[in-house]
Amino acid sequence: MPICSDKVARDHLQRCFVLHRRNFSNSSLILEVFSCVHGRLALLAKGARQSRRGRPAVGEVLQLFQPLWASWSGRGEVKTLVRAEPAGPALGLTGRVLYCGFYLNELLMRLLQRGDPHETLFAFYHSALSALAAGEDVETLLRQFELRLLREIGYAVELDREAGTGQPVSPGRYYVYEHEAGLRAAGSGDGQQAVAGEILLHLAAGEPLNESVAREAKALTRLILAPYLGERPLKSRELFRR
Repeated sequence: MPICSDKVARDHLQRCFVLHRRNFSNSSLILEVFSCVHGRLALLAKGARQSRRGRPAVGEVLQLFQPLWASWSGRGEVKTLVRAEPAGPALGLTGRVLYCGFYLNELLMRLLQRGDPHETLFAFYHSALSALAAGEDVETLLRQFELRLLREIGYAVELDREAGTGQPVSPGRYYVYEHEAGLRAAGSGDGQQAVAGEILLHLAAGEPLNESVAREAKALTRLILAPYLGERPLKSRELFRR
């Protein structure tokens, strides 16, 4: 059964999350939304910041990390929001995990093309937010999400075999990752670029990353992501530094 099999339920409302929002005109919002059925899309929420007849403004529901039912209309690049309501309680992210949520959203904004459906990734994103809210290990969650996102958009990374020989990665050896080539056995001149096979196998299997390997795992996935993210810095990383 498709993950978004309920897409025609609830008066044609569809499951989604707001990834980013900004004010538009005096009372409206421009939203970047991740929809279970249609992937990433832009919506204009007219009058969303304006309360009506004593009821709260719709914009109070259109928050980040709030599961939503929503519907929209229009054929242009920016569609018009018709209706939105909560699809469950907001996922309470605070402190460091709030910045982690911002990071996941920014990755989706930078790497997903508009209108490209990713039902499985939508479910994985929802699960990742829930796990962050529940206090699960942040470093393991972020690394798993990064690799899953790359796989879903067609840039899967094989971390348990050498690219040239197909030989399985050995926990007792060191390797170097090269963009568009993959893993190769490290040589004497590779120095800090070399990554322990043990770390690669942990990442490939989605296993928990303890403190001794988390830093190197982060450096590796940052190296892998760099060509796809481009030179423009991620704002969420700046928040972490501050």
